[in-house]
Amino acid sequence: MPSVALRSTAGAETGSVELPDTLFGVQPNVPVMHQVVTAQLAKRRAGTQSTKTRAEVSGGGKKPYKQKGTGNARQGSTRAPHWSGGGVALGPKPRSYEQRTPKKMIRLALASALSDRTAEGRVIVVDGWGWDTPSTKSAAAALAALGAEGRTLVVVDRDDEVTIRSFRNLPEVQVILSSELNAYDVLCASWIVFSQATVPPASAGAVSRRRAALAAQSQEDEA
Repeated sequence: MPSVALRSTAGAETGSVELPDTLFGVQPNVPVMHQVVTAQLAKRRAGTQSTKTRAEVSGGGKKPYKQKGTGNARQGSTRAPHWSGGGVALGPKPRSYEQRTPKKMIRLALASALSDRTAEGRVIVVDGWGWDTPSTKSAAAALAALGAEGRTLVVVDRDDEVTIRSFRNLPEVQVILSSELNAYDVLCASWIVFSQATVPPASAGAVSRRRAALAAQSQEDEA
């Protein structure tokens, strides 16, 4: 089971955290990552491009000139594709580019991307951000202390509004919810930064157990 150092926002090591083998310790499957990323990008396409066929172009109902005796090739309409202003033959029409991708492939692609970043030592886990109010300056200082330079993906909880607002104005930082983590965004980033609460579990069932444990711990701290 791979493990990384647990660090504070000041960059100091405060311990270590073990990462699940099923997500951070697999052999990267490049063909699966390619297929899943291609499908994800294809789904983003609007597919609204459209051209008019000869039936949709206005005009051209009258035969331009008589069939014989002019010396020209016979024509039935000025809206045929070979006429200027005519319709388009075999042009694009609105369509969906969505590809069906099995859930197991999506999860394998994510695990492959996370494992690749882990093998390169580009996964960082912090014990917590600990900010009471949003502060872009503090967020930039934390990333500098952690050594995360360049394109950085920061994984946050949906309810952590302070952290989201602290990181969202940094140009090289992408903030993503832990529930929306995907292979494409992981591969686009040079560094992946988790908090201890947002490290993805090995299975979906472990999510509820982890949240219950964190909630119980917070209640004990308050008491």
